[in-house]
Amino acid sequence: MPSDPVGFERMLEDRDYMRAVPGSGPQWPVAVWLIVANAVAFVGQNILYRFWPTFPTDPVFALSLEGLTRGYLWQLVTFQFMHGGLLHLLLNAFVIYVFGRALEEELGWRRFLALYFLGGFVGGLLQILAAWLAPRWFGGAVMGASAGAFALMSAFAIMSPDRPLTLLLFFVLPLTLKAKYLLLISALLALFGLAFPGDGIAHAAHLGGMLAGICYARWNLPWTLPRVRFRVRAGIESSGPRGNRVWPLSRRSHHEEWTDEVPSEEFLSREVDPILDKISAHGIHSLTPRERKILELARRRMEKR
Repeated sequence: MPSDPVGFERMLEDRDYMRAVPGSGPQWPVAVWLIVANAVAFVGQNILYRFWPTFPTDPVFALSLEGLTRGYLWQLVTFQFMHGGLLHLLLNAFVIYVFGRALEEELGWRRFLALYFLGGFVGGLLQILAAWLAPRWFGGAVMGASAGAFALMSAFAIMSPDRPLTLLLFFVLPLTLKAKYLLLISALLALFGLAFPGDGIAHAAHLGGMLAGICYARWNLPWTLPRVRFRVRAGIESSGPRGNRVWPLSRRSHHEEWTDEVPSEEFLSREVDPILDKISAHGIHSLTPRERKILELARRRMEKR
């Protein structure tokens, strides 16, 4: 335990799992990696346009009803890394960065990625449904990370509805509004675009991304991505998928009790580490009320040092 009252954040930083450990997870924010992946894909997309113009880049990788009927199911993923221009890419990258960093910290990087790709998947399916119902208006190929970006924005608005956000209207005029109003405006614009199509924007995909983000945050859906690697630390067993992961040090025997009094350092060292590991892997929303209370007791002990 640190000997100076520098706050609970220092306690997190002092834990060894927060340091760089090979195979323990991304060291850069996943939101940044998503932006890099989109940028690399955009460069590759334009290389194909320029040097191999006869290659069917859009028919194969952009999302379309025709492509899915041909069995190109990968389009539900690849379309999310393609963009119609540099401005399109920059706008989506900005949204991913602004909302993604906060959500990644809150949810954990696996749940953050699950939310992002769920938004893209649902948005793509809703756009395909619109193309099937009205091919004249929505039948073109779709590309862009907008559905996933709108999923992040809507989840942020549900989790922090009154958080003030400052936007640059027309890239010049600053406009400050609460997150819930940004979500409302975005939803109304998407609905308006569906009712009066013709602007070339995939409003159905935007709306689908927003619906996915709202559902994910509103009902705290537990979906996450599977683990690729697992670590074993003292008292933590990580030999299986999340459903089999156990946290023996955070379980107490029926004979062991504690009160609201600040517990001993031995108790904290035994209990806090597994809880912090759990936050790192699955986000703070995964904690039980008892685990939250333990963290609060740990913070109180640090303030008394």
